[in-house]
Amino acid sequence: MNIRELVLDMLLEMERERVYSNLLIRRVLDKYDDLPGKDKAFIKRVTEGTLERRIQIDYIMDQFSKTPSGKMKPLIRNLLRMSVYQILFMDAVPDSAACNEAVKLAAKRKFQSLKGFVNGVLRNIAREKDMILSAGGKEGFYPDREKEPLAYLSVFYSMPEYFIVMWLEEYGMERTEKMLQAMLEVRPVTIRIRESLTEKEKEALLRDMGEAGIGAEQHPYLPYAYMLEHAEGVRNIPGFDEGLFAVQDVSSMISVECAGIEKGSFVVDVCAAPGGKSAHGAEKTGEKGRVLARDISEEKVDMIRENAERLRLENIEAEVFDATEYDAELDGKADVVLADVPCSGLGILGRKRDIKYHMTRATLAELPGIQRKILEKAQRYVKPGGILVYSTCTIRREENEENVRWFLGKFPFQGEDIRRSVAHIPQTGTAADGYLQLLPGIHSADGFFIAVFRRKGNMC
Repeated sequence: MNIRELVLDMLLEMERERVYSNLLIRRVLDKYDDLPGKDKAFIKRVTEGTLERRIQIDYIMDQFSKTPSGKMKPLIRNLLRMSVYQILFMDAVPDSAACNEAVKLAAKRKFQSLKGFVNGVLRNIAREKDMILSAGGKEGFYPDREKEPLAYLSVFYSMPEYFIVMWLEEYGMERTEKMLQAMLEVRPVTIRIRESLTEKEKEALLRDMGEAGIGAEQHPYLPYAYMLEHAEGVRNIPGFDEGLFAVQDVSSMISVECAGIEKGSFVVDVCAAPGGKSAHGAEKTGEKGRVLARDISEEKVDMIRENAERLRLENIEAEVFDATEYDAELDGKADVVLADVPCSGLGILGRKRDIKYHMTRATLAELPGIQRKILEKAQRYVKPGGILVYSTCTIRREENEENVRWFLGKFPFQGEDIRRSVAHIPQTGTAADGYLQLLPGIHSADGFFIAVFRRKGNMC
């Protein structure tokens, strides 16, 4: 099995079919499950890395090729991309191996006449590797940081310009660059250890992980959140099958923490898949409480059920329901409503690399309307004095702060002071007003927005 050829075919399929990388990688690795672990890790790393750095790689290729990357044959373009990624960003791969294997693949895939072109471009890049990696905006290789800040940020951090324009307006140059840097960093797997575990059980779980070669470090924000290293296959982590932990980013955990769920509460999660928040809420509300977890398709609801079953949570009821529709039976019934709505996902670009290529201006324009439609329905389920948590995994004011202002101006709610829930998190100046924007590079979490509203005493 030629693992580089597998990567090449995946890159071609992603470009041709616009299939999401996480789904395609999982499908391929499941199909070739008998491959050694190091080969699987190589396939995942090169595929994800090439995708993540695509804008930067194309810019570099264009400096060393007379044929612009956009005019190359798709197979040659993607073959060069994955090879440049190996040369520049994978120290364990000898430059000669990356070049030679690319030439062999070009010939194997009937591009014998372009072997010399592939070899020449890659060897020239390999020779200038140190200059490329050390060059900043002032050395002349990349666009000048001072004269062309937008082009520089786009190329150097491999991000479409229209996202950067938005962030520069909202956050300024310094904070935007910190976010872009963080999005290229490797993010650890984060888990939520069940709060019901005794200290002895928790210690045993962490010990088993250590013996399996997995490093576990407690997250600074929450005592039950842990960051894992060397945890490639989540299902192989000790305690997974027994339901001792859930894979969940700490930002998602914080949103549930801010809800203030009490024992015996009735919680409605209107956009629940894959079920992390529902499971977290189910643990907090206990056996006497109940969580109604909904999502738009049977496939998504199956994910919720699978999570609940693995975590041994019998107080979760999962069902298919469109959050933009109204359910009169729930009117004024819920103690807590969780609305983690569909969003642009710009806060998780470090984990879902495809988003920056698939998200369009038209989709961005449509999202606030969808989010408000869901909020209109969700707020009706909250009983007087109850809580509504609105959250997104994006860093865009139109989907976040502007929706908060719209919501408070239209419905009988007020912002809930969440300072106690986020006391260990830096830069939470808006928490007293009931909302918080987590930013990559500023906070130790994905980009995430949380707003907590309490319904006033009288229903409208």
